[in-house]
Amino acid sequence: MSAIEMLNPEACECHSPQEQRIFDEQKGRKDKYYDTHARVFDLIARFEGQTPVIDVERALYFTQSMKETEGQPLVLRWAKALMHIARNMTVEVEDGQLLLGRAGAKIGRYGILYPELDGDFLDIAVRDLPTREQSPATISPEDAKIVMEEIAPYWKGKTYHEALNKALPDWVHKLTYVDDDGLISRFVVNETSSFRSSIQWVHDYEKVLKRGFNGIKAEAEAKLAALDPASPVDQADKRPFLEAVILVSDAIILWARRYAARAREVAALTTDPVRKAELLKMAEIAEKVPAEPADNFYEAVQSQWFVQMFSRIEQKTGTTISNGRMDQYFYPYYKKDMEEGVLTEEKAMELLECMWVGMAEFIDMYISPQGGAFNEGYAHWEAVTIGGQTRDGVDATNELTHLFLRSKREFPLHYPDLAARVHSLSPDEYLWDVAETIKYGSGFPKLCNDEEVVPLYASKGGTFEEALDYAVSGCTETRMPNRDTYTSGGAYTNFAAALEMALRQGRMKKYGGEQLGIETPDPRTFKTWDDMWNAYKAQQELFLRATFTQQYIVTKVRAEHFAQPMGSALHDLCMKHCLDLHTRIIPEGANFGYFEFMGFGTVIDSLAAIKKLVFEEKRITMDQLLEAMDHNWVGYEAIQRLVKSCPCYGNDDPYADEIGKAIDRICVEFAQKYSPEMGINNDVRYVPFTSHVPFGKVVSATPNGRTEWFPLSDGSSASHGADVNGPTAILLSNYKTKNYGLRNRAARLLNIKFTPRSVEGDAGTEKLVQFIRTWCDLKLWHLQFNVLNQETLIAAQKDPQKYRNLIVRVAGYSAYFVDLSPDLQNDLIARTDHDDL
Repeated sequence: MSAIEMLNPEACECHSPQEQRIFDEQKGRKDKYYDTHARVFDLIARFEGQTPVIDVERALYFTQSMKETEGQPLVLRWAKALMHIARNMTVEVEDGQLLLGRAGAKIGRYGILYPELDGDFLDIAVRDLPTREQSPATISPEDAKIVMEEIAPYWKGKTYHEALNKALPDWVHKLTYVDDDGLISRFVVNETSSFRSSIQWVHDYEKVLKRGFNGIKAEAEAKLAALDPASPVDQADKRPFLEAVILVSDAIILWARRYAARAREVAALTTDPVRKAELLKMAEIAEKVPAEPADNFYEAVQSQWFVQMFSRIEQKTGTTISNGRMDQYFYPYYKKDMEEGVLTEEKAMELLECMWVGMAEFIDMYISPQGGAFNEGYAHWEAVTIGGQTRDGVDATNELTHLFLRSKREFPLHYPDLAARVHSLSPDEYLWDVAETIKYGSGFPKLCNDEEVVPLYASKGGTFEEALDYAVSGCTETRMPNRDTYTSGGAYTNFAAALEMALRQGRMKKYGGEQLGIETPDPRTFKTWDDMWNAYKAQQELFLRATFTQQYIVTKVRAEHFAQPMGSALHDLCMKHCLDLHTRIIPEGANFGYFEFMGFGTVIDSLAAIKKLVFEEKRITMDQLLEAMDHNWVGYEAIQRLVKSCPCYGNDDPYADEIGKAIDRICVEFAQKYSPEMGINNDVRYVPFTSHVPFGKVVSATPNGRTEWFPLSDGSSASHGADVNGPTAILLSNYKTKNYGLRNRAARLLNIKFTPRSVEGDAGTEKLVQFIRTWCDLKLWHLQFNVLNQETLIAAQKDPQKYRNLIVRVAGYSAYFVDLSPDLQNDLIARTDHDDL
């Protein structure tokens, strides 16, 4: 990179459309899409760049109700709390919006609180939110006082987090938390279940569109009338569940109709005849849906939006509630309206983009310190799934599929999180459109592979029809609506810390002389590679034991603290068995849990360097290596260069990949052995979100030449700068480190960074399409791209105000680059730029 390019990224030979859009904005040029998207551009202008404001209404009304219902069945208490919120939460109509429904009273960018999660430290968090580095938020003094005096005191001693902290055995607690109260993460075997009520989730939205909540309520009423009055199970368990479903159905209908009434009030005060007509139409629709089935596209979009927003009020679903296969369940309404001439493509896109704006205004806040560290840049994963196959196994793409892709290129925000399913017979036209959208440069869409996901799901409890109908949910994970039932967040396990403990006899530099792991022998005494491997394996298996013990306790404790009556009402198995989704085990459910492998590439490359240099070639001694690492390579740069020259994961090098496969196999075999007694599939996953950054901050220098406290490798991607043989080699290393014969495996997040020049023009698009087909043929789970010039990222870091709207793909989601911490920005900059495809 030249000095001129460093100072002026416009000097680069080729730019992504997103980069060009930003350069045009810097020169004061009007966005070329403004005239065709004027409504949403004006809506965005009101909140763009705002720090989110915390809205306390949901937390206040939830707390008030829970105080009054102590001792009652939890699912019924939750439904009563939701009704209390529906009756009392402020409803407001945003000027210019075409959709009704917000999760808070604040207009603009806002977040809400979940004291059932964060109540034990909510007062501290509210104090610190405005000044924290990751994803700050503001709160008014009046609302802060309500939190500290009316909300937080009630929850002290009642939260799930406190119960979990007490339930963990000492040896697991030591690997999980630093402090006795469990507020400071160790970042070794990290629980994630306490900063969300549920992991990523997808509702059966089609059920609401076809039946409405009056239909769901009628089903519950019929089941309630048929209960056996003499059965203790029917009366003690099933009755409160069904009463909760009835109550929550009434609650969301009441909430929607309050919005309808408010829209009529605003219409009465509006002098603009066009806006008055819009408001009256909005009121008419909200009086009908979601109570009754939708009959047209506008009604379907509004009904889904009410469900989506009320779901956010109901609970904090990790990564925000996902949106399912929108191009499938909206398509019959779109097709009908288009054929009848009552809808145009532009009007359909305007309605959808009003939803995208509503998504962008709601910020899924992570109040706990560890939650904020894991999810930088106001992380969000409200995935909209497109493409894939139908339940009959034929290609599912349609006109609406392509409309979503077009919207993603033209809509100027990183909402929604668009996910494209790909299979071996995906049409060229579809993959071309996907590739063109990827080339835009904002990181959309991420890809999910039917050839990997469908067979795995069919082997784990789903029918082929259900597996073929999966939806992307969250970062890289997927769900089968009406079959998936497991909601507990899994452990993030820092196996780079296991490597460090193998080299420090169970200790870590970060934590001094504290004995955290197994006291394996002094590595200076190792005579063979097997000695080193066995020491590492012992620490990895200790972490696995802690991970599974932690998860078993998590599953038991969570069922006593969370309920989800509306989400349960939308699930066939919950309704069949009259059980809440947060029940520990639901009959017939496919229970997919997971734990994260943190630092995969870091561990592989480090072990490869030790094996090659210390034991095979004997070019350095273990003592020399350890001394260099203890000094963070300062004064030992020659050894650092030497270890960096060793075989590395991500280059289709059998030497490194065989080590990776052996590491993976330890995890998969452990999961295969111990998952059955837990009642779930607790599978290994490689999806760090942004947590490879804070997890790296506790790991000292590693034998691959990485400096101390630097981020770990990301997901199943290569270590920073280690992938030198091109992007196809990364795919092949991923393929060759997987144990395909074993099923206890889940998603692998894979980031690849291309320069715009490498995919320039139609020839570049064709190369990208073929690259995607290769990925699909290798049956890899996930793939996502950044298509940006490194010079642009460096310029944005130096002058953030000029690059306020630069969007980058982080880890399963996209975010504004300037909203990320310097550590994460540097992590993105350090990823390998592939200039040849």
